[in-house]
Amino acid sequence: METAALLAAARVAGLRIATAESCTGGMIAAALTDPPGASHVFDRGFVTYSNAAKVEMLGVLPATLDAFGAVSEAVAREMAAGALARSGATLAVAVTGIAGPGGSEFKPEGRVCFALARGGSVTSETCDFGALGRDGVRRASLHHALALLAQAVTTGA
Repeated sequence: METAALLAAARVAGLRIATAESCTGGMIAAALTDPPGASHVFDRGFVTYSNAAKVEMLGVLPATLDAFGAVSEAVAREMAAGALARSGATLAVAVTGIAGPGGSEFKPEGRVCFALARGGSVTSETCDFGALGRDGVRRASLHHALALLAQAVTTGA
């Protein structure tokens, strides 16, 4: 679904969207605000690249960061829930990952964790895009986040 159609469907559904981004650095918010009329649906975006920003802006618990690391579904879920709680949005997407270059044996380049928060529900998933290079991982993350939002808007999930 193209971004304009996603926004139109969200508007019909009466949804407001917020983003919480780490490795994408605001790319999702930029894509959502590109089409005219985005202000009817897009509430705000949080770019929380550092762990301190995740804690201060989104309320991610330091204990969660210590236990699981920034690139984890646990942190993505807290990011999404925090974006929802700190905005006028009814749907939030969060992204945190290893864009590269680099990574580790346990968290390789291209691993990205996503979460969606809506109402009292938060879901998460991890994608391993592989070593696509920094730009490739960030673009793949952008497209996946938009697809998650489109699915949530069209299915009501």
